[in-house]
Amino acid sequence: MAEQFLTLMADLDGDSQAILSEWYGALKEAGAAGTQTADLPYHISLAAFPLDKERAAVELMRKAAERFPPIPVHISHIGIFAGGKVLFGAPEMSPGLRSLHDACKMETDEASVWTPHVTVLIDEPDAVCAALPVLMKSFYPFIGKISRLHLCAFWPAREIASIELYGCE
Repeated sequence: MAEQFLTLMADLDGDSQAILSEWYGALKEAGAAGTQTADLPYHISLAAFPLDKERAAVELMRKAAERFPPIPVHISHIGIFAGGKVLFGAPEMSPGLRSLHDACKMETDEASVWTPHVTVLIDEPDAVCAALPVLMKSFYPFIGKISRLHLCAFWPAREIASIELYGCE
């Protein structure tokens, strides 16, 4: 399948990666595998762009990394998107997270809806519903950090650029 779009992602720090990996490990042990891109770090997707905006997206990412220090995120609850195919950990909306998201958009679109989330499992609704009680047993709220931005093209996933947040806003 040819690449279709770009996604700018906010990666979570190493401690958060370990917690989320434990959650997924419990799901995997219970028989869930999912269809999510396994080699991507756990992240919050911030924006999507057409393929022809790659250069502009890299520049936007660099400016945001220069502006923002690592951002704390409180992963406080879990959720399932409508349609039942995505099980996720959800961060509380904070001013830092909202500002980072706003800084990573190329055009202001007041009508767009953004639900920050960290995907744990993508599968058919029956599998996601079966995974929910398993995740509930290992889930606990935690405060992690967004430490890095990276840009990928999908499908298949191709990493384009990656940069640590180092700003001082």
